[in-house]
Amino acid sequence: MKRNLSFFIFMAAALLSALPALSFRPPTMGWSSWNTFGLNINEEVILGQAEAMVKTGLAKAGYKYVNIDDGYFLPHNKETRQLGVREDLFPHGMRYVADEIHKLGLKAGIYSDAGANACGGSKDIGYYGYEKEDNILFFDTWDYDFVKVDYCGANQLNLDEEEQYTKIIQAIRDYVKKKDVVFNICRWAYPGTWVSDWADSWRTTGDIYCAWESVCSIIRENLYLSAFTHDGHYNDMDMLEIGRTLKPNEEITHMAVWCMLSSPLLIGCDMRDLSEFSLNLLKNPELIAINQDKLGIGAPVVQRQGEVYVFAKDLKKVHGKERAVCVTNLSDKDQTINVSIDRIGYEGAISVWDAVNHKSFATDAQGTLKVSVPAHGSQVFITTGVRNEPTLYEAEASWMKCYQEIHPGVITTLFEDNETASGGVMVNYVGGFVDNFLEWNNIFSKTGGEYELTIMHSSSEDRVLAISVNGQELPTLEHMITGDWKKLEGRTVRIKLNKGMNTIRLGSQDTWGPNIDCIQLSKI
Repeated sequence: MKRNLSFFIFMAAALLSALPALSFRPPTMGWSSWNTFGLNINEEVILGQAEAMVKTGLAKAGYKYVNIDDGYFLPHNKETRQLGVREDLFPHGMRYVADEIHKLGLKAGIYSDAGANACGGSKDIGYYGYEKEDNILFFDTWDYDFVKVDYCGANQLNLDEEEQYTKIIQAIRDYVKKKDVVFNICRWAYPGTWVSDWADSWRTTGDIYCAWESVCSIIRENLYLSAFTHDGHYNDMDMLEIGRTLKPNEEITHMAVWCMLSSPLLIGCDMRDLSEFSLNLLKNPELIAINQDKLGIGAPVVQRQGEVYVFAKDLKKVHGKERAVCVTNLSDKDQTINVSIDRIGYEGAISVWDAVNHKSFATDAQGTLKVSVPAHGSQVFITTGVRNEPTLYEAEASWMKCYQEIHPGVITTLFEDNETASGGVMVNYVGGFVDNFLEWNNIFSKTGGEYELTIMHSSSEDRVLAISVNGQELPTLEHMITGDWKKLEGRTVRIKLNKGMNTIRLGSQDTWGPNIDCIQLSKI
């Protein structure tokens, strides 16, 4: 059945508006001043962008937050303990700017630092020592809705990020009347699983800049972090560079992967000067629906061919018929890949809709999607069909309680390229202490029952591994040695799964376990 473009866009927009209320916030959508304007901001610039958000239709598409970044402030007054404002740049004050943004039906965002000084060089403007006063000022007195909290000043003070960020957020919970505040942590690397209990989103990389090298690097750093996005808490891949100097294929990949991984979508260009292509891409209702989907999950890598990565995730319903699939080519050459129907989660025939080009996409007779992707480009599909029962779960797609990227001296689980692994990546340094485990909470069984669980692993040393299934401990596996860190072997045990979703955990409380490639399941 043919569907024309205008009809599908209308239906996608209607679908967005008709979705049931979320139990948590979707990723933040809006604009931020930093990418284009840096420290050169003022009242006219900010309100001009707010007006452009409405005039371009971006607000109607879902972009709501107008965020003021670094550069608006003066040092705290030591006597009144109030943060100062540069009246030469914001003559009517910060409350006026927030009010004008709110009059347009939008939300207002502000910026601070977890320490004393800002990344742009301003001194004594940050939260440190003023956690209560600044939060009351930002959210009750000035009526802002979002705050990005940087870390330059905290680095200078050698603060502990978990302690300082939680202190700031606890002050919001204790002292601020306005509770519906979006809190974004800007720590430039994945800070640890503690962050999900406190922040709405957190940066996972250094600052983006407008070049393919930057976009590609950020994608690589986020390939295996999808398990840490859940329940209204999101990995933040930084602001969008769409609408500046990237090539069209690069802009498509930028938007596609940010949407697939449920990153906040914060436009970074001058919205008054957007090309038709970039504007339409930012407003693409199908891509936005993927990003704003009510499940609030990121998409793991499910297949890889060299520098071509296939991401896939459920939409609307866990293990439902509809999924989003993205094929991304990070290489400098055009590529073609046969995407496995099984790997993207289906059995039998599926229907495929091209979400970028707004047209149907055909599968071949072998049950694969033959996808050609230009250099630096991506294709995004909405797929529908009968779901399979997955038999392979990659270690790099698991949730790891102790994983973090801030402190290199702290040895916990980490990802390492390994050409012998099923997805080209393994997880090393499993175990050593009780909380340093891998966990999959998405193990699906159609009927429940007895299964064989095979753990693909490698180790040149004698290692042990503890296993639990749905909280029940199994006998510890001993002598997990393959003779070489690159040599993979499987160790198989019998387990029982419940109908529906199950949880499998691998660890080792008292000693290190082997490196883990994946787990495989076979119904008995």
